[in-house]
Amino acid sequence: MEKGFYKVPAAINEAIKDYRPGSSERLEVQAQYDKMWSETIDIPMVINGKKVSTGNTMRVLPPHDHAHNVGSFHLGTSDHVHEAIKAALDAKEAWENMEWSNRLAIFMKAADLAAGPYRAKLNASTMIAQSKTIFQAEIDAACELIDFLRFNVQYATEIYQEQPHTHSHSTIWNKVDYRPLEGFTFAITPFNFTAIAGNLPASMAMMGNTVVWKPSLSQIYSAKVVMDIFEEAGMPDGVINMIFTDPQETADIVFSHPDFSGLHYTGSTTVFQNIWTVIGKNITKYRTYPRIVGETGGKDFVMVHKSSNSKQVSTALIRGAFEFQGQKCSAASRAYIPSNLWPAVKEELLADLAEIKSGSPRDFENFVTAVIHEGSFDKLASYIDGAKQDADAEIVAGGNYDKSKGYFIEPTIIVTTNPKYVTMETELFGPVLTIYVYPENEYEATLKLVDETSPYALTGALFSNDRYALEYGVKALRNAAGNFYINDKPTGAVVGQQPFGGARASGTNDKAGSKQNLYRWISPRLIKETFVTPTSYKYPFLAKD
Repeated sequence: MEKGFYKVPAAINEAIKDYRPGSSERLEVQAQYDKMWSETIDIPMVINGKKVSTGNTMRVLPPHDHAHNVGSFHLGTSDHVHEAIKAALDAKEAWENMEWSNRLAIFMKAADLAAGPYRAKLNASTMIAQSKTIFQAEIDAACELIDFLRFNVQYATEIYQEQPHTHSHSTIWNKVDYRPLEGFTFAITPFNFTAIAGNLPASMAMMGNTVVWKPSLSQIYSAKVVMDIFEEAGMPDGVINMIFTDPQETADIVFSHPDFSGLHYTGSTTVFQNIWTVIGKNITKYRTYPRIVGETGGKDFVMVHKSSNSKQVSTALIRGAFEFQGQKCSAASRAYIPSNLWPAVKEELLADLAEIKSGSPRDFENFVTAVIHEGSFDKLASYIDGAKQDADAEIVAGGNYDKSKGYFIEPTIIVTTNPKYVTMETELFGPVLTIYVYPENEYEATLKLVDETSPYALTGALFSNDRYALEYGVKALRNAAGNFYINDKPTGAVVGQQPFGGARASGTNDKAGSKQNLYRWISPRLIKETFVTPTSYKYPFLAKD
């Protein structure tokens, strides 16, 4: 692809390997999983390129076998937060002044490392410490991370070479200097996607910013692999600093620092809103107005018209609600099924769930594994217990749970007669789907219900084989989801195809994996150069008649 003086490879989505029995990729990742399962590794923080160990450690315990230790990571203190900020600020001048094509080359190399020698390790680490099946790990830890890096390199190249038109006369030259933000940036990343954990700091660094990165304590095992990739790709010291510190203590230091200039966040809505409040209160302290980008919660829906195909609907619900145990921001969590289709959809759901196996991701026959930790397990169990007692709810599938070995929640379907039932409104982040069966001829009223039930607007799906009904529904739900799916499940956004993000209580909708997101991490300076400079204040209209 021609890009001015530079050519970058046209980004294409990384092909997803299928890991069929006997395939080379299956054997490779199984061997890598077994090797890592048998080891206990030490995971230090990385500040200014140095490995930082404190001796105050926490173990990495796989959610599907919480008695098994695969390593320990070193917890930091407030001093380490200050050190990481200083390292980022010290590295800033050299990093932002590096020729942008040389900066981007580091991330192109990182993508190739992730696609090649690190692929099995990325996937195995995600399977072990986040309890993802091989397919869920492959589409996340490998393919999406690779796509984020490659597509963002392409988008960054396009941005840097976007220049304004010059004046019609050749005496003026207009230019844009795409500056990074003035200060350091901060990335807070979640447990559920290794790719997001890599992308949030990388996308800021790509545009010349230096970063303090705080990964989720439940994702540090695979975060280490991501950091190893960045280091092998040639990331200079201090550009991305990875710390494992107390959330509140870290926030107090970062958000009161005068050089704080940007936040890239994925996590809960409540935490994000609290952060925004703190930043607002501190706004007079900052050298510049910080950029705030967040992707937060969701209560994602599947809305079904009476003309839909029941098997397509039931398959979308199984995959959308129960892949990765429902621990996706985009997971189908509430569904609206018309009364004419419900008997068939219910029968098909129960038939599929009867076949689904649960257990360790090392067994490739398992479709679901464990939820991330005991806190999540206990929360989900409490809602399931509540549904067992409530008169307006019925558990038609699942409802069992067991944490004796791992944090296993059985895929559960609740049917409610109350469209505002608690699990229709509350984000659960687990393998629990709540269904409201609506009168088949009340489609328009139910669309209004879908739009008004939740404060979130992340993802949603609409099923219909009636084009008029489909068009009406797409318009009625225009603001209900930032990523909207027609006749498909509401999960599985692909970089370069469906950049991801939502609005309302679901975030700032800055679309990770798109050019829109990268614009947030630059502060353009417009430069006008005049070659023949005027020497008189008089304009032609001032001349005498």
